[in-house]
Amino acid sequence: MIFIVRHGNDPAEYILPHRINHRANLQALKDMGVTEVIGINSTGSLKKNLYPGMIVIPDDFITLTATPTIHQDKATHITPSLNESVRQKLIAAARNSNLDVVETGTYWQVMGPRLETKAEIRMMANYADIVGMTMANEAVIALEMDLPYASACSIDNYGNGLVEKPLSMEEIITGTRKNADMMMRLLEQYIATASQI
Repeated sequence: MIFIVRHGNDPAEYILPHRINHRANLQALKDMGVTEVIGINSTGSLKKNLYPGMIVIPDDFITLTATPTIHQDKATHITPSLNESVRQKLIAAARNSNLDVVETGTYWQVMGPRLETKAEIRMMANYADIVGMTMANEAVIALEMDLPYASACSIDNYGNGLVEKPLSMEEIITGTRKNADMMMRLLEQYIATASQI
């Protein structure tokens, strides 16, 4: 197993979501012989019934901003998707770990690094379930590189305006840290389960 910290290892030199070099990260994985990729993503909930502490294994995503590509000089068209085999292994791992998992959902990617307005959250909630800043870019590049990719999204907070308490970065960081052990359990179980499927 190879683990890449997409935001960097040093909190003092945190790589902002819009500055992550997904091409370099995924090319490094491919060069090391990786055969499938799991994205671990921190997300905000767009629905009150999807609460912090849950895991969503999305089956689709939306992004209305330009995504990076490995193709610079020729027209190469792909149909974006998440790998169903990797998704099913993630679902099995979550079930085997007795984690609170939602087996489908739509991830809405925003550019970042700013958070969403209340009006944006209301609009997104009509079409998606969770919101984050990295997964769609990563998924598209992985697909272009023929790397099977799916994501496990921890819900670390409610979207801005979904609950009365104002959203803050402190709340997001607290939620992410609280859910880190849960996501590690999922990864450990994935490794154990993947070899049996």
